[in-house]
Amino acid sequence: MVLDYFENIEFGQPLFFLLGLLLPGMIFWYLKYNDRQSAAVKVSSSKSFIKLNSWKTALRHMPFVLRLLSLAFIIIALARPQTKTEQQQTEGEGIDIVLCIDVSGSMTAQDFIPNRMEAAKKVAGDFIDRRVADRIGIVIFSGESFTQCPLTTDKAVLHAAVATIRNGLLQDGTAIGDGLSTSVDRLRSSRSKSKVVILLTDGENNGGLIGPDNAKEIAKAFGIKVYTIGVGTEGFAPFPQATSTGTTVQQQKVTIDEKLLTAIANETGGKYFRAKDNSSLENIYKEIDGLEKSKVEIASLTRYGEKFFPLLIIALVLLLLEVVLRFTLLRKFP
Repeated sequence: MVLDYFENIEFGQPLFFLLGLLLPGMIFWYLKYNDRQSAAVKVSSSKSFIKLNSWKTALRHMPFVLRLLSLAFIIIALARPQTKTEQQQTEGEGIDIVLCIDVSGSMTAQDFIPNRMEAAKKVAGDFIDRRVADRIGIVIFSGESFTQCPLTTDKAVLHAAVATIRNGLLQDGTAIGDGLSTSVDRLRSSRSKSKVVILLTDGENNGGLIGPDNAKEIAKAFGIKVYTIGVGTEGFAPFPQATSTGTTVQQQKVTIDEKLLTAIANETGGKYFRAKDNSSLENIYKEIDGLEKSKVEIASLTRYGEKFFPLLIIALVLLLLEVVLRFTLLRKFP
């Protein structure tokens, strides 16, 4: 119980512990004084006297022990035991960012480990953790687009949204224009000075209601910067294919419309990247993280809670008990 009380305790005035050196001196003086007193006592042959005072003899050291304990508690109290609580307040001007992620069937290609989609989800989660003061939203698209998570600073909600991303949630296809236009729609009413879309895809636009060029112009009109990422190795990549007997892996040609993605990025003030493996994809998100810096100020506040008061109460109780014993049960008669 005593150990629990001193858990996470710090001492504000630890030099007062030097007063503890008085305790061995007091013990030495007491023992020496007691020896002189014992030598001066004449031995009585009265058995009845010995019987009446045996309990007093057993308790004769108790007042000194109580005084010693009381002094020890006073010394600890003078050292100012206290608990320290640190709080951090984050303030700053964040950026509004939408992660626009392709979830078409081709994102299950296994040229990334374990596949493109899982690799994209991992780097998205790491990116979210690094953005301290930003609002982040998530849009997914294939043959159509959908807002997986609106703009928020809640990391837990964002991680939950990323975890539920999978192939088959939407009609298959690659509607880059729809994905970008939905992302722009999430940002158009934002009051942030900096608005960014990170669009990740592994194919060519082949559907949707809004063309990529139209979506690009809308992004430019709202002052939204678009970073584009083409995901896929060079040449051919292994794609899982469902068959009547199970799933087989076939080699298919990787086709990414790099010209379109480059134009979208350049005309909106962003940059185009090509990710050919897990490592390069991680580095791309780190580079974007470095390019889009938020103004963040972290203020630390330390609070101290004093814990000396109970120790003083214990010391006073021990002193009071010593006085009571000296002047009642252990009182010396002349």
